[in-house]
Amino acid sequence: MAHFFLVKDIAFQAGLSTATVDRVLNGRPGVRQQTEMRVKAAIAELEKQQAGAVASGRMLAIDIVMETPQRFSDAVRAAFEAEMAAFLPGIVRCRFHFAEVMKPAEMVQLLDHVRLRGTHGIVLKAPDVAEVTAAVARADAAGIPVVTLVTDLPNSARIAYAGADNRAAGETAAYLIGEVLASGGGKVLVTLSSGRFRGEEEREIGFRRIIRARYPGIGITEISEGHGTDTATGTLAAAALAVDPTINAVYSIGGGNRAVLAAFDAAKRPVHVFVAHDLDVDNRALLAARRIGFVLHHDLRTDARSAFRAIMGRATSPGRVVPAALSSVEIITPYNMPVDD
Repeated sequence: MAHFFLVKDIAFQAGLSTATVDRVLNGRPGVRQQTEMRVKAAIAELEKQQAGAVASGRMLAIDIVMETPQRFSDAVRAAFEAEMAAFLPGIVRCRFHFAEVMKPAEMVQLLDHVRLRGTHGIVLKAPDVAEVTAAVARADAAGIPVVTLVTDLPNSARIAYAGADNRAAGETAAYLIGEVLASGGGKVLVTLSSGRFRGEEEREIGFRRIIRARYPGIGITEISEGHGTDTATGTLAAAALAVDPTINAVYSIGGGNRAVLAAFDAAKRPVHVFVAHDLDVDNRALLAARRIGFVLHHDLRTDARSAFRAIMGRATSPGRVVPAALSSVEIITPYNMPVDD
């Protein structure tokens, strides 16, 4: 079956696994005719998308707008740039707009600026507040598709969400911590960057649900509004430790992990188990040094590919419904840490 697309792109378009697509492309036995037809249809659709973009001389300029700590924005930039190079070459160009902390009015001003200047699409990591939802509606009304990244705005006019199942990620963290603390008990320090982000709220809901249902002897103390920055998060962690001597574990939803560990060190307190999110530079180093035990990681390149597909699909087929495509969550330990690209 002739083609010049990556197996992962065909698999994404067809809604099949890469292994299944590989079997079809290489003519291996045990493949149903219906599956083969799905792969052929996916290749035809990719060819149509590329031909339409190339024939029109179209370069899709996409704006990535995020409120997030720099360590995460660096990881997102690297993932999007890597995927941009592999994704139908020459078709996608990204413009990045990052800030560690934004007031809702500043986020809205930026989104309106991007809309008025012109763009083929917006990939957005933003708090779930009414002002931002209204700005997304203005973009959609102007014909600009918005894809939310890692944290959703489910009640907005966004066309798709690219990221992991955050509630399942929180449940996974609860299982890891609960199995370690189950015999001895204790209390978990749950750190959020801000309660305004839907994705963080979903992780916390999933975490609390499993702790309550399966590990009722484990307590929870929450800190929030450190915005993932070391200084603010460290101050909040130190204050929590000062008033509660039973805290002996951490579920870091919002980051600032070096500062959280420094607060435990300063208080001369042990951390029996530490679960973090995202395999950024800090977490790689902390995992290698055995300062944290587990990192819940999902592939940001998969998220980038999902976002590109959604925006390109809307550009070539206005009104097209974009299917959900959640990226899988991996449990990373010091022994299975992937090589940094």
